[in-house]
Amino acid sequence: MQQRKIGRSDLKIAPLVLGTNTFGWSADTQTSFAILDAFVEAGYNAIDTADVYSCWVPGHVGGESETVIGEWLKARGRRERVVIATKVGARMLNWGEGLSASYIVKAVEGSLKRLQTDYIDLYQSHVDDARTPLDETLEAYDRLIKSGKVRAIGASHYDAPRLSEALRVSQDKGVCRYNSLQPRYNLCDRADFETAVQEVCVKNDVGVICYSVLAKGFLTGKYRPGVDNSQSKWEEMVKRRYVNDRGRRILSALEEVAEEQNATQAEVAVAWLVAQPGIVAPIIGVRSVGQLNDLINVGRLALDKRQLDVLSAASAP
Repeated sequence: MQQRKIGRSDLKIAPLVLGTNTFGWSADTQTSFAILDAFVEAGYNAIDTADVYSCWVPGHVGGESETVIGEWLKARGRRERVVIATKVGARMLNWGEGLSASYIVKAVEGSLKRLQTDYIDLYQSHVDDARTPLDETLEAYDRLIKSGKVRAIGASHYDAPRLSEALRVSQDKGVCRYNSLQPRYNLCDRADFETAVQEVCVKNDVGVICYSVLAKGFLTGKYRPGVDNSQSKWEEMVKRRYVNDRGRRILSALEEVAEEQNATQAEVAVAWLVAQPGIVAPIIGVRSVGQLNDLINVGRLALDKRQLDVLSAASAP
């Protein structure tokens, strides 16, 4: 399968990333292992998590997802087969938050222990920390890279000015740079990314690994009229944000292209992302092997120019 470089780093991944915030929560250990096995067996290699997953669940403190992945790595071996990405900076209960040098040093040790590995392939700033100078954060990351505990760094939720400033600081200080950015991006949510952020990423070789790629499930088509989604925790938000004339045009275009490609609407929605400038790989989050199977062929699905144009026109902001 095609491998794509993450920015200017040495990391190469297939064009789909497995998001794991469900692990240790809505996907138990056995299910999580089955998802990981199926994902790797299908030819993919990038796994994304965060130290904070899943502290929002009553009784959880964070680190549950990393712990499950660590147990899987220990059970399966062959650590070199996968690219592990995790994040630091969001508030961990009874642990801390932010991107100060002292906290990064503390947090990385916790992640390494939970993941049962000696190194993290891609270590990402989960949220911006305006209280900590960028040079302090980046110099701390640089020391981790030089020590062999981290291979490359990335950012999440940085706007264009802040990402540009971070890249400038890295160049001025001669330290490591952000090689990836993790923004929200999908056929429904285009405007925020496709302005200055995308331009900064493409211009500076910052690889984009986007999340929320199915717009909380809307792009699968399951929120069509007549479908009961009363059990979905996202139902009200999805209806408020996406169920409108534009949303219906997007679903109609997805249905058309999916039929032509003999693919699912979800696969087509993600394949459109894979073809966009600056995108290295979209992140998919699943709770079962069945959900994974609905997307497993994305890395081999090539939309032609007409199909891409149909989807782009239908979803134009």
